[in-house]
Amino acid sequence: MRTIQYREALNEAMSEEMRRDPNVFLMGEEVAEYDGAYKVSKGMLAEFGEKRIIDTPISELGFTAIGVGAAMNGLRPIIEFMTWNFAVLASDQIINHAAKMLQMSGGQFHIPIVFRGGNGSAGQLAATHSQSYEAFYGNIPGLKVVTPSTPFDAKGLLKSAIRDDDPVLVMESERMYGDKGDVPDGEYLVPIGVADVKRPGTDVTIVSFGKMMKVALAAAEELQKEGVNAEVIDLRTIRPLDTATLIASARKTNRMVVVDENFPMMSVASEIAYRVQKDAFDFLDAPVIRVNQADTPLPFSAPLIEASLPNAARVIAAVKEVMYIQK
Repeated sequence: MRTIQYREALNEAMSEEMRRDPNVFLMGEEVAEYDGAYKVSKGMLAEFGEKRIIDTPISELGFTAIGVGAAMNGLRPIIEFMTWNFAVLASDQIINHAAKMLQMSGGQFHIPIVFRGGNGSAGQLAATHSQSYEAFYGNIPGLKVVTPSTPFDAKGLLKSAIRDDDPVLVMESERMYGDKGDVPDGEYLVPIGVADVKRPGTDVTIVSFGKMMKVALAAAEELQKEGVNAEVIDLRTIRPLDTATLIASARKTNRMVVVDENFPMMSVASEIAYRVQKDAFDFLDAPVIRVNQADTPLPFSAPLIEASLPNAARVIAAVKEVMYIQK
């Protein structure tokens, strides 16, 4: 095992897959000469050259369309968005072309493409640079959506995504790129569609993903001091959703809280609550509770950001509510 940064884990995943398969290439804004906006592609231009590490103009729709066309012709593109907020401009290509091409072509064209980049809030970046898009793209058949929370998962999931024959969206976070964690020396893959129990427990299940896992785990540690043993599940994949792991945990703990940076309306947490209450209703001792971002565009003000996003205190309060502990 080595301890490396999240950005380094992503770099290793792309570099290893590019050495393994000459059809893999990286394209996006500042990925080459500048080593990536967040230095995720550092050193890759020097190793792989300008034909495989390609800087693009500031035109997300344009270079995404080039990537989809390249995938239709046998290549395996990795398209980096500086932030998923900018990818709204490319959503026509992602949703109407990448996601639907296999069906529209009668099975003739798989689209082996990866779209990846920073997602969600990252400080005082205001409303247009702070949205979480897991639920937005998780709603679309034909797409797979993953959101790794650790360097180990980041490398393993990205490698699996690059090898997948269909479009995979990798939702990262600017606030995780510097995070450190243990990563094995040898090659490994993390399967898409499999959640991970990051902390076993018996009293309540806390479900989350991405950087909100930090909030979920912090809440679980505080709850342990009060005698509450929380199980914490990292979804890792939003679509396809690992319902089986969620149901198994709900049947064990009988209570569930979902921590989700998305807006509450039609969120990932909403889908989880529906599935668990449908398939584990007889095991639940309380309704599933969601802890979401406030139902408003994220403010610029630091105190209002803190008030808007899920935090450990809100998660603890939700856990006490489902456990009928006096507030």
